[in-house]
Amino acid sequence: MNETEVAAEAATPEAPAALEGGPAQETIDVLGVASANAGQDEALAFFHPDALPLAFVLLVGAAILVRLLHRIAGGLADRFTVHRLAIKQGVTLAGFAIYAVGGLAAVGSVFELSAQALFALSGTLAVAAGFLLKDVAESIVAGLSILISRPFSVGDRISFGGYYGEVKDIGLRTVRLVTLDDNLVTIPSSKFLSDSVASANAGELDCMVVMPFHIAADADFDRAREIVRDAVMSSRFCYLGKPITVLLATKLVDEIGVVLEIVAKAYVFDARHEKSFASDVTDRVLRAWRDAGIALPMPARAA
Repeated sequence: MNETEVAAEAATPEAPAALEGGPAQETIDVLGVASANAGQDEALAFFHPDALPLAFVLLVGAAILVRLLHRIAGGLADRFTVHRLAIKQGVTLAGFAIYAVGGLAAVGSVFELSAQALFALSGTLAVAAGFLLKDVAESIVAGLSILISRPFSVGDRISFGGYYGEVKDIGLRTVRLVTLDDNLVTIPSSKFLSDSVASANAGELDCMVVMPFHIAADADFDRAREIVRDAVMSSRFCYLGKPITVLLATKLVDEIGVVLEIVAKAYVFDARHEKSFASDVTDRVLRAWRDAGIALPMPARAA
């Protein structure tokens, strides 16, 4: 072995040691720490935690403004009855707009909504919304769908899920319904995407009211039907701008037998007076039938 080979063999084991602890390794470590810090700085560059109080004030202010708007609109709707449904529908749309503007302003104050920030946040927000806000997002989309497709509007009388009453509010996540017994029913908006809903007035102020009456099978049905029509037309709640229909049919009733059924179909001028209209007509019919001697159905006597 010559002197050159001996010198190379002696120098070879010392090379890894020089790489592990030498100036080159120190440079790599410094660059790694700097890259990690730079990544954290870039991730937090668009986030402003000092703006969180302002964002909270914006959201609370939007909620207060919407509530105040609903109160003002309620007073205007009671004063201008003819435009009641239009006022309530307009307030619902305005509420959505206020919440949208307030939410965007709050997010814009906390996050720097640049293209780079939106790209960095899009993936994280999509995953979070998918797992944590699934039901909320579905209800919000359903609420917007109700406002766009308009299967019913604020002020309509609807039947849904065994409940019947007036739609008081279409919110971001729920629809509030007041029944005829003055019970407030809150229904998630997402329910309306899959279940059927029936609207009695479909955005109109007036509403059809169906009023069934029964008389004995041998009673004077011509006179009875005439009295029902007169009672409907003379009621102060009747809307004479739409047709009035009085139908006659036979019906089999347990413990009574065959009876005659007279069904009046007429429109009340304001859906809020639906029950008052039916009560007024019933009172007039029963008094007139009593004076005319028209017999009501009675249970058959036991032999």
